[in-house]
Amino acid sequence: MSETLTTGHQPMEAVHESDRPWETLRWPGQWSKMLFHPRPERATEPNAGLVRYEPGSHHPLHKHDFAQVWYILEGEFQIGERTYGPGTMLFYPDPHWEAPLSTATGGLMLFVQYQGPTTGGRPIYDGRFNLAERKPIADEQLDR
Repeated sequence: MSETLTTGHQPMEAVHESDRPWETLRWPGQWSKMLFHPRPERATEPNAGLVRYEPGSHHPLHKHDFAQVWYILEGEFQIGERTYGPGTMLFYPDPHWEAPLSTATGGLMLFVQYQGPTTGGRPIYDGRFNLAERKPIADEQLDR
């Protein structure tokens, strides 16, 4: 490799989904495998990985200051007034609100949440994607 091209730049990293366990996600019937996520030594790393939805899972209207992209791999999802299926990519700019989501079929999505380019809001991993136990939706903070 050319030293002039690689000097001062970092190489890519690879993680296989089987290297991570499924973790409890904050919303009912949702499980995640975040292959990358923010941590103290890499605070701007995105939440990036998979979210599996059981049939009947859902989340309420809520908002975030970070940005995100979802890609539907399996299943059908009612998001607001529309239904979306495999092959659909959704982009949420920063700041954004998320309409209520539900799925009768269950499904699988690729998720990438990243620091908001305009707000500086960062995605949250701890206490969202790696829960020991879910809180009731009524106890969730819906404004971040």
